[in-house]
Amino acid sequence: AQFFWESDQRCRLADYLPKLERVTYESRLGSYRDKVERVRSLARWLTEQWFNLGMVQAHVAEADRAAELAKCDLSTEMVREFPELQGIVGGLYAKAQGEPDEVSDAVYDHYRPVGLDDPIPRNLIGCSVALADKFDSIVGCFGVGVVPTGSSDPFALRRAALGIVKIVLEKKLPVSLSLTIAAAAKALHANPPKRTVTPEQERQVLDFLIDRARFVFREKEGFSYDEVNGVFRAGADDLVDARRRLDALRAIRKSKNFEPLTVSFKRIRKILEKAAIPPGEAQQISPELFESDSERSLHGAMRSAAPRVNEHKRAGHFKEALEVIAAMRPEVDKFFEQVMVMAENEAVRKNRLALLAELLREFTTIADFSEVGGETRS
Repeated sequence: AQFFWESDQRCRLADYLPKLERVTYESRLGSYRDKVERVRSLARWLTEQWFNLGMVQAHVAEADRAAELAKCDLSTEMVREFPELQGIVGGLYAKAQGEPDEVSDAVYDHYRPVGLDDPIPRNLIGCSVALADKFDSIVGCFGVGVVPTGSSDPFALRRAALGIVKIVLEKKLPVSLSLTIAAAAKALHANPPKRTVTPEQERQVLDFLIDRARFVFREKEGFSYDEVNGVFRAGADDLVDARRRLDALRAIRKSKNFEPLTVSFKRIRKILEKAAIPPGEAQQISPELFESDSERSLHGAMRSAAPRVNEHKRAGHFKEALEVIAAMRPEVDKFFEQVMVMAENEAVRKNRLALLAELLREFTTIADFSEVGGETRS
């Protein structure tokens, strides 16, 4: 090892970069030299998203430098002899050659985590490079049709996806999965070999990452299947936000109003599905068509609750928002006790369906109660 160290140190780590042109990453995705440019672009973009975490323009330059050096050790004698040391060797060489600690540590750590029990990179520069490398691998491979199967995952994309989830959750990073996937696709198109990732392939990558996140929340963080389903149906593009909503849902489900309300929400969803009402579309409600006090009462409760729920959401107070929703249980119960939704009068029927559709649309953005059972299941 001493021989290889001394041999490799005859030139700077960056001098190994051109040699990566001869190291193929994936035949349709080019060489590792090509991959480095994509990772640099994405690492810079990610770091710029974190200025609210204290990152500044100087950190963008450090992320760029770390990404530039991250794969250089693949061309060294040391890594050719001991491939399991890739990343580690690059980090040690970078440190020995006077690179800033933020940069050398990022190079050393950028393959981390290699498992859910492995530590994540030590600093935010390392996190940006590690995330950029992993997003590039997944988006690139999906873009050329290399998708993990039950028996094959040659580029360890599942491990990369779990690494993304672990880094984001442990560091509480504001990462939009969909926007980062799009940024990775843009880098793939802008740099040789200039591959195009279709919107459908981007959606497949998002589903793949969300599936890994579901696994982590269930198996590692102890949330039940229905809690995860309820929160993820309301959206899971921001995993830190999703975890906070999961915490809120777990807390609120112990309340007396929760289980009856989940039953009502399940009933509403079935009614709307049977009536072929598209989910999520804003509905026009005509109060003048209400025929009973229970309709007016529910509509009034919704109009009163909506701004309070939105105010709590904006403040990140998800438990309080869910408590406001759960407090509508008496009005929801009264509606179903006294109103026949599928009235003979078409205008009245459509108006009642619109009322229920708007209830579901407005109050399932934190968690979809229709996905959650009354009892906690492991």
